[in-house]
Amino acid sequence: MNNTMKLAILYEDEYILCVVKPNNVVVHHAHHSRNVAEEDSLLQMITQQLGEKMYPIHRLDRKTSGIMLLAKETRFVAQFQELFTNNEIQKTYHGIVRGHAPESKIIDSPVKGRDANVHKDAETHLFTMKTATINIPVKPYDSSRYSLVKLEPKTGRLHQLRIHMNKISHPLIGDPKYGDKNHNTMFVENFGCENLFLHAYSLEFIHPFSKKKLFIKADYPKDWYVVLEKVFQMY
Repeated sequence: MNNTMKLAILYEDEYILCVVKPNNVVVHHAHHSRNVAEEDSLLQMITQQLGEKMYPIHRLDRKTSGIMLLAKETRFVAQFQELFTNNEIQKTYHGIVRGHAPESKIIDSPVKGRDANVHKDAETHLFTMKTATINIPVKPYDSSRYSLVKLEPKTGRLHQLRIHMNKISHPLIGDPKYGDKNHNTMFVENFGCENLFLHAYSLEFIHPFSKKKLFIKADYPKDWYVVLEKVFQMY
């Protein structure tokens, strides 16, 4: 399927390429990965589409969709990575979560690092954009409640947003690891949506080479529009 998928290009200059990563696509295969033969990574898809090799500047979970920044040469990577390290890049994610989330909240709660045993400081700023109640029962209730949220991670820990939303009892819809199985099933059965509803929506930063201020945003995947219309009465 990925072979025919054309990636949307959001921004390009001589230093970087910015594309929309689809759900369920890895950025690049780890050397020990068993899935290399079965599916293309984002980097492989870019090479097939453009005939050029690109270098990822940051990470996105396989299950998360949205904005991905890549460098055209390895020597450009460090300057852009510094923006992330020094918190000089504004990252905004959108998510759909269970329940009516608070209007705004700072979630400051350590998250396990990649080495799994050490907890590292992690901070997420949450803003609720819209809430909805729909007449579809999900155990143990006879209706179900959801929120469309904006999430701004101030740190970049593995699965940070997914863990933080679960921690405040508003897990992301479609999250197989930290989510609510009953609500995930309801979305599959009623809306045909089984992807994780977490989308890297925008990046805002000063370009380290051109010094231009950039604001780049990525349109939602198709299944978001189904849910925004049917649950939140938008569009």
